[in-house]
Amino acid sequence: MRSIKFSVPLVAAIALVALVVGIVAGRTVGAVGGSSSGGGGAGGAASGKRVDVIIKASDSAFWQSMLAGAAKAGTDYGLQVSSFGPTSETDVDQQVQLVENSISRGVQSIVLAPNSSTALSNVIGRARQAGIKVIIADTRVTTEANGFIGTDNTKAAEQAAVRLCDQLKQAGKDSGDVLVEASVAGVQVINDRQSGFAIKLAATCPKLKVVGPRYNNNDINVATSQVNDALTADPNLVGIFAANNASGVGAARAVKDNNASDRIKVIAFDTDPQEAAALRDGSLGTLVVQNPYFFGYQGVIEAGMAAVGSTPPFDLDPGAVLADRSNMDKPEIAALVTPPTAGAGK
Repeated sequence: MRSIKFSVPLVAAIALVALVVGIVAGRTVGAVGGSSSGGGGAGGAASGKRVDVIIKASDSAFWQSMLAGAAKAGTDYGLQVSSFGPTSETDVDQQVQLVENSISRGVQSIVLAPNSSTALSNVIGRARQAGIKVIIADTRVTTEANGFIGTDNTKAAEQAAVRLCDQLKQAGKDSGDVLVEASVAGVQVINDRQSGFAIKLAATCPKLKVVGPRYNNNDINVATSQVNDALTADPNLVGIFAANNASGVGAARAVKDNNASDRIKVIAFDTDPQEAAALRDGSLGTLVVQNPYFFGYQGVIEAGMAAVGSTPPFDLDPGAVLADRSNMDKPEIAALVTPPTAGAGK
């Protein structure tokens, strides 16, 4: 991975990777299943341990970037990594079944990006009772696990609020409506983004009024329609906060269709090829970019540690970066805006 200016927690995480080389530096050939990777040769204690990586949705470039990181860690450190994901982030039942499948296969560890903070608690508990170590990525759960890797979404959303406030002030707009366009109601990371954004915006630009949220069920076409409606119906609309990549793509399409990029400032979470293109053409002004590649890479490292009885760090936050047209081509930002991706098994 390229050198990137990270937050303090991520610097610590990178140091951790260096420290655990002695534990997971072995190489072995990994069998293919779903999507699988592994290194070659003989090596350390974790060599050959089987790790299943279960993402939120196989239809998302964001989560496929997490898989790419997981696959690279498997290759680098000799772990047998298989990857899976439901088609949609709304399919919690299928994700539960995927964890059940991992338990049945008797893997040593699971890296899980859960679609619900609560609905997977029972199956996570069963996995741990079976001796399987569980590393959680992105969304915290209400049951015990062996580690967590994810962005502090409240802080990242606060960054978004400050940026949008500054942009609107520069445009001479210190009052008006800001639409919150979001994916699925009740998901903790979305809740944290919405609340973090709204509270910080009220503190920095008190004359701006948050409207919504409007939930699109992670459907880009629905998001586009909802933002189109807002652009037509609300003459006071001056900005949009899109809380995930589907919402960002939908907002960008609507703004572009209405030739509204000059009058509507849009800031969106995450990145995928469509969001990156919208950032370049100006229909999105700023992206709050996470590092899902790191979620996968570090998740597999921690899964290997836990599998051999070492204690991984309980909580790691790689932080978030604000990307716009002025910095998106800088190598350290480009590596986050257009990260490697891989496919997920079904």
